[in-house]
Amino acid sequence: MLNIALVAGSSRNNSQSGKVARVLRQRLIEMGQTTQDTSSIIDLGLAPLPLWPAEDAGPWSMYQQQLAAADAVVIIAPEWNGMACPAIKNFFIYASKAELAHKPGLLVGVSSSIGGAYPISELRASSYKNCRLCYLPEHLIVRQVEKVLNGPQALDEADERIRARIDYALDVLVRYAHALQPVRAAISFDNSAFANGM
Repeated sequence: MLNIALVAGSSRNNSQSGKVARVLRQRLIEMGQTTQDTSSIIDLGLAPLPLWPAEDAGPWSMYQQQLAAADAVVIIAPEWNGMACPAIKNFFIYASKAELAHKPGLLVGVSSSIGGAYPISELRASSYKNCRLCYLPEHLIVRQVEKVLNGPQALDEADERIRARIDYALDVLVRYAHALQPVRAAISFDNSAFANGM
């Protein structure tokens, strides 16, 4: 059984990103890849991280434990004004290689309209630098998010299509998670000369 952490990157406490995280976690459980006990959702809207740098890191120590235990990570990034929202970017300032290095990461863009691609490219460009998260070449974009993934059955063709794509992307994530476990175990994190990415 894999341990998978899903990060809902919205700062809103009843977000569509949180909904997407719960749907993806449930699909992983239904696919037999994880369980309620071996998967977790970090919802930045329900328990936000203080803006870096802060004297009190809030829930970060709990998040560190969840991420360190994970074999793979799903990053759910809502698009706000054509950008990744501040909560998910702040998350990556906290995250380090101790929690995320050489683990597969599935990026999921979320849009209330037909957008969602910009957070994907923005996070691919820089968020992995110091934490060394290995983004999959696959990603998901959940467009018109309020109209899809709202119940156990798809309501229309768009809902059906995103559910099929979710299953495909999660299967890829699981395969990468198994493949990268020995890679992560074989790499030493002790070389202080290369503590950060270039």
